[in-house]
Amino acid sequence: MPPLNTSHRSPVTFLLMGIPGLEHLHVWIGIPFCSMYVVALVGNVAILAVVRAERSLHEPMFLFLCMLSITDLVLSTSTLPRMLCLFWLGAHDIAFDACLTQMFFIHSFTTMESGFFLAMAIDRYVAICHPLHHTTILTHARITVMGIIVVIRGVAFFSPHPILLRQLPYCRTRIIAHTYCEFMAVLKLACVDIGATSRYSLSVASIIGSCDTVLIAVSYVFILHSVFHLPSRDATFKALGTCGSHVCVILVFYSTAGFSIFTHRFGKNVPAHIHIFIANMYLLVPPFLNPIVYGIRTKKIREHVFKLLHVKVA
Repeated sequence: MPPLNTSHRSPVTFLLMGIPGLEHLHVWIGIPFCSMYVVALVGNVAILAVVRAERSLHEPMFLFLCMLSITDLVLSTSTLPRMLCLFWLGAHDIAFDACLTQMFFIHSFTTMESGFFLAMAIDRYVAICHPLHHTTILTHARITVMGIIVVIRGVAFFSPHPILLRQLPYCRTRIIAHTYCEFMAVLKLACVDIGATSRYSLSVASIIGSCDTVLIAVSYVFILHSVFHLPSRDATFKALGTCGSHVCVILVFYSTAGFSIFTHRFGKNVPAHIHIFIANMYLLVPPFLNPIVYGIRTKKIREHVFKLLHVKVA
């Protein structure tokens, strides 16, 4: 039996290119990216610390917020430190196993992020449309079950991705035209027909994203219907402001994620640097905005943060 062609074996390392065409700006692009990562890190850790310390915040909204914060921390930490090493230190090499691990965390936790957005929309629907039954409907046991379902869904649907990539032969190039190990970017390096694998990945992402988006939209339609029937105009404007900020964060997440997903399939004329830059946004912007929109803008969180800061300063 002849020896295997070494060009068909899984490569030891890949080379991350970064943002094609913007290599000369990598150092400068890294500055706002790093700033947003620090804010995401501090903000999400602060939310977790405050909710853990204050028993009065052990309510459905804040428990779901903690789940979202943990997801944001994992999602941003699995990408940003490695990306900054690429931008600032020119560290292009990434081991094959490390690449697959990063890919799993990115795709599974992105799916969890979407699931927790849906869970929080359901919580807001119950709190506003059925306020008298809020705590009886969303008990701690049901919140735990919802959280477990979101995690299992993310892991189950995207565990096959690194397994599929490990089975493929690679003989084209080791260069990934991206800032991180994204599934489709790595898949394109394989030297076999990738049609079925590509369709599977896009179908899973599209179905999950579409279902979550539709259910979130339906929840907010019912929420807005209830808000417009509030007796007080001030209460209506306050509720609209809160819902508006939540919807903006959700739109940023789904629009950028959707753009990245469908560009692989239909966006052959989209410049690579635009595609990759926007693909970075759905991993970076929501973890940066979530602590601000769901944390600082929430009165109870804000009051307890100021209280803790006052105690420490005193």
